Amino acid sequence: MTEFTDAQPDRMISVREVFGIDTDMRVPAFTHADEHVPEIDTAYCFNPDVTLALLAGFFKNRRVMVQGLHGTGKSTHIEQVAARLKWPCVRVNLDGHISRLDLVGKDAVVLREGQQVTEFQQGIVPWALQRPMALIFDEYDAGRPDVMFVIQRILERDGQFTLLDQNKVLRPHPFFRLFATSNTVGLGNLNGMYHGAQRLNHAQMDRWNIVATLNYLSAQEEINIVAARVPALADDAHRPLLQAMVAVATLTRQGFSVGDLSTLMSPRTVITWAENMEIFKDPAQAFRLTFVNKCDDAERPLVAEYFQRCFNQELDESYQLDSR
Repeated sequence: MTEFTDAQPDRMISVREVFGIDTDMRVPAFTHADEHVPEIDTAYCFNPDVTLALLAGFFKNRRVMVQGLHGTGKSTHIEQVAARLKWPCVRVNLDGHISRLDLVGKDAVVLREGQQVTEFQQGIVPWALQRPMALIFDEYDAGRPDVMFVIQRILERDGQFTLLDQNKVLRPHPFFRLFATSNTVGLGNLNGMYHGAQRLNHAQMDRWNIVATLNYLSAQEEINIVAARVPALADDAHRPLLQAMVAVATLTRQGFSVGDLSTLMSPRTVITWAENMEIFKDPAQAFRLTFVNKCDDAERPLVAEYFQRCFNQELDESYQLDSR
């Protein structure tokens, strides 16, 4: 694996030219990419406010959290900014299986010159801390309490990290950066949608310098993204179809916001619907298999009504693929 510990940004790029945002801001970037730099997605649509917040994180070493509903592309947004800066980036999902040892490190038995010896293997936090690396904690509000206190110290800009097992204090690399994504801004599972989300203490949240909110895209932007992801539907002939699909998704989000639905269609779901449509050649069948079957039985008539309003046809629940 290529070591990149001594690298540093060696050029300044124009935010206007690279991200299309009307600002004179220039930010540091790398000329050469290592293996941890994400691939550039040319179809990605940047949110200007969130992009500027993330660029402030990269440029001024601010701790940035991106909050929003699922499927809005929070983690991808950070990765795509990093990709254009050629900034190395790793993601860690703070699910219930991530332990303190995973983050800090642990003793492990390894072979050295044919002999089994015990040595300390660094976890992801000390490994990333010593490199020009953007470390992203996904599902930040789902982390276990013991894990969250490990992270708390490095949230400070010059936060040092102590390896107790090694009696060693690590100082962060000058170009180490820290980001996180969350669904609830540390308030817990208030609406019942994100089971497992934890309430975060105020001292933890107070250490995040910037909290940006990523909302769903406009209908036209979402249509453009779906068309870019599924080229078979990108021509003008399929534009009314994509408009109807995004209209259905918008209605589910409105229904969720007023409590009529317990789930909603994210942009990711719309893309999956479009991809499934390529397989089944039927918007209704693909819609049932992509989204309707995930809904509560009591809510399916309302979802079927959304489909009927946007497509001007009934969603036939009795239709079976085998009947074709």
